[in-house]
Amino acid sequence: MSEYNAEKKRIIGFFGHHGCGKTTLMDDVLVNLGLTDRIGQRHLDKDPVEKEKGATFSNHIFSFDLDDSRMYFFDTPGSLDFIGDIQIALNAVDNVVIVINASSGVEVTTERIWNMARELNKPIVFYVNQMDKEGVNFGNLIEELKESFEDEIRIVPFQVPIGEGSDFKGIINLLSNDVFIYEEGTGKSSKQSEIPDNAKDYLERFHSEIIEDIVETNEELMEKYFESGEEGLSQEELISSLHKAYDEDKIIPVFIGSALKNIGFDQLIKALMSFGMTPLERKFHTEEGSEISSQEDGQFLGIIVKNEVDPFVGKLTYLRVISGSLKAGSSIYIVEESTREKISHINIPRFDKNEEVEVAGVGDILVIPKLKSSKINQTVSSEETSNRLKLPEFPEPMISKSIVPNSKNEIDKITESLAKIAESDPTFKWEFDAETGETVISGMGTIHLEIMIEKLKKNFGIDFEVGKPKIAYKETIRNKSQAEYKHKKQTGGHGQYGHVKIEIEPLERGKGYEFVDKIVGGVIPKNFIPSVDKGIREAIKKGVLAGFPVVDIRVTLFDGSYHEVDSSDISFQIAARHAFKIAMESDTPVILEPIMHVEIFLPTENTGDVIGEVTAKRGRPLGMESAGKGYDKIVAEIPLAEMLDFSPRLSSISSGKGYFTMKFSHYSEVSPDIQNKIIEERKKEEELQK
Repeated sequence: MSEYNAEKKRIIGFFGHHGCGKTTLMDDVLVNLGLTDRIGQRHLDKDPVEKEKGATFSNHIFSFDLDDSRMYFFDTPGSLDFIGDIQIALNAVDNVVIVINASSGVEVTTERIWNMARELNKPIVFYVNQMDKEGVNFGNLIEELKESFEDEIRIVPFQVPIGEGSDFKGIINLLSNDVFIYEEGTGKSSKQSEIPDNAKDYLERFHSEIIEDIVETNEELMEKYFESGEEGLSQEELISSLHKAYDEDKIIPVFIGSALKNIGFDQLIKALMSFGMTPLERKFHTEEGSEISSQEDGQFLGIIVKNEVDPFVGKLTYLRVISGSLKAGSSIYIVEESTREKISHINIPRFDKNEEVEVAGVGDILVIPKLKSSKINQTVSSEETSNRLKLPEFPEPMISKSIVPNSKNEIDKITESLAKIAESDPTFKWEFDAETGETVISGMGTIHLEIMIEKLKKNFGIDFEVGKPKIAYKETIRNKSQAEYKHKKQTGGHGQYGHVKIEIEPLERGKGYEFVDKIVGGVIPKNFIPSVDKGIREAIKKGVLAGFPVVDIRVTLFDGSYHEVDSSDISFQIAARHAFKIAMESDTPVILEPIMHVEIFLPTENTGDVIGEVTAKRGRPLGMESAGKGYDKIVAEIPLAEMLDFSPRLSSISSGKGYFTMKFSHYSEVSPDIQNKIIEERKKEEELQK
């Protein structure tokens, strides 16, 4: 068994808009534990790119032990371009702390994280940070939170401030009326009995509110409250009811503090230990729909929540234990990979140096070195099984760029590095496009790709050029046409002879390529028929308009001739290629472009402007509906070529509040003017390559 039982563990994630102070809050923990003496240094941001930019771009996980308890913290990115990491952390943790910048209030990322957490039925706490900033008004902040989020769930202040702005010195617990005055920067507080004058108004306003909000979630407690008032309720009863209401998403407690002054964070931690969800209370489900309960003495089961790939150290896999226990030296079965791997060492993630342990149990998060086959969100078991945990699917990348190494010697290195980065970030994709001859990287937004490019250059030491990716256009035909070509070449000895007559015709969109043999009477021997097919397949790799692959076409070989001595495999391949080109040129070839199915979520007041933008981008709106809470959803089909700059345009129109998802739908003909433009651009590219 683990050193700490599961009831004494908490897995907590800190989420919020960029600049709300999540990483600085982690500095508070480190100062309070005596691991560092400086706040504001962003100690968890160890990646060189994060240090340079002063921002968090991936999940950071660390743990600490406090009295008889163990806590695991996730510090998450503040930009929605890193939505993959945010989603991973939301699923991995049991308790969600949404950090609010007291000066800015509810921001774009705040709303998105709220919606994602609610979809996952996660209990939420609001932590209002930066209460020491000038102009802060606690009462107005609570009203804003209620207006933004209070629907079927109560937003309940758990604390009120002692002073605001530069006068912010401490907090009052609304349940116990305990007063805490802080020694700035140390995290140490003194408990006082007298309530300061500058906190009395807030105390009178919110104290009765928290009591009533809690008792309304418990009928038995409500009856006691009606009979004997607040005096008839014990702190234990209130905390127990708060725990149940919090776990069941009936109450969202609001805590306050200042990360830079190290005020209030200790009280948040104590509260989460008091009423926060334990790992044993978390419910998981399999893809088949059955429920899995966490049991300390059950079969080992876990999920992979992070892969950290260091250019020098190698791969580290972070694994959350859902049920049972895991010992060093045992083996695990990775369900999705159908592979078993030996675990030599297991570690607990700490701030400075991970701590090796012999055994870990429910609610622990482990760091396991050098697993060969492990991807984020995969299920891990002690037994071989096909039963996978049901986990949220990652969104598809929204934006792409091409990269070209400045040296051919870098090709292998860039491939290995891209694979490592993709392993640590499931929303980052890369592929070598054989049709365009480019390596294309794709991510969730402009910032996401910029950071990935920085990591490739600085962390992996690769030199390359970044460009706009080529669209994978294709070519096809509209009508039937026939062509004949006789390849005849006489040299000393055997010559070359191949003669074919073919018909080409269009197929239904998406059908690809079809070859039909209608040779009768042996005019072309059977052993040369595959040669004709092979020649056609080679020819369709490059169309006659702009050199794009030809698709959705049927080629019928109906006649031809051969020479008993000079005919050969290569002769019929050459004849087939030339015949196909002649047939294409005599037909009416057209260029096809990829069309994306796009779902756009945005504030209702911006709907008209965005529909106009969709239309301007040659898009076809398919429908619009309310998405709730002042948001609409627009469904449209838009050419991929027009989506390359859609993200910044949508952000501009919606003041950063809009977002979208997209996936490939189908190929469609381009208009004559667009086709001419594509052909001209292709000619220019070919001239530059000469």
